[in-house]
Amino acid sequence: MAEKENELKSKIQKLQELVDKSSRIVFFGGAGVSTESGIPDFRSRDGLYNQKWKYPPEEIISAPFYFSHTKEFYEFYREKLIIRGIKPNAAHLKLAEWEEKGKLLSIVTQNIDGLHQAAGNKNVWELHGSTLRNFCRKCQKLYDIDFVADKKNDCEEGYPRCPECGGMIKPDVVLYGEGLDPHVIEGACASLAAADLLIIGGTSLTVYPAAGLINYYRGKDIVLINRDPGPGDSSATLVIHHSIGEVLGALA
Repeated sequence: MAEKENELKSKIQKLQELVDKSSRIVFFGGAGVSTESGIPDFRSRDGLYNQKWKYPPEEIISAPFYFSHTKEFYEFYREKLIIRGIKPNAAHLKLAEWEEKGKLLSIVTQNIDGLHQAAGNKNVWELHGSTLRNFCRKCQKLYDIDFVADKKNDCEEGYPRCPECGGMIKPDVVLYGEGLDPHVIEGACASLAAADLLIIGGTSLTVYPAAGLINYYRGKDIVLINRDPGPGDSSATLVIHHSIGEVLGALA
């Protein structure tokens, strides 16, 4: 136990040294960043993809399913993806602190919960969108998360429609079968290319095309912080298998 603790302390010290000499850090994050705030992930043993539903969760959060089974889509979406009352954890707060100090260039996130912005970060590239934003597909009017969560705004078919024009309301998240926003991709790639340190946290790097964006990084050092080993470990300068909140929270 003492040996593992000493190894962890040594790795955190190495990370501190990398952070100290960097001024253009980019953080690339996934679901593991938010699980410590109480938001469930997708692929772990207890994740959404391993829960039993009438339809496979991966099918439910696809574009074809949204259009063909809109009521069932919203039943799942409201129960599992709309999560309120969750606060940023130590990892979110440290990243916001670095941005305020001018050390963090941007965050590239696969998460859709808005916790980075809640912590104070402004330069956030949301690869998969956000549950906080919703829009009418017909007139493009924007609606917040409260409107979509409230069943009082449902039409007779059992899902929310725009009260202005009657159009279908869609969460501003990237569903399976949809492409990523070109503007977001361009901004994320530009940030990664300009970074002098890349910290990857809370992701198994198995979701593409998002995971492939780290190839735009041109710097020397890559730090990977994740509870479990993954395919990206072999390409990282420093690998820390531990709580990302505890690791980042221990840094200056």
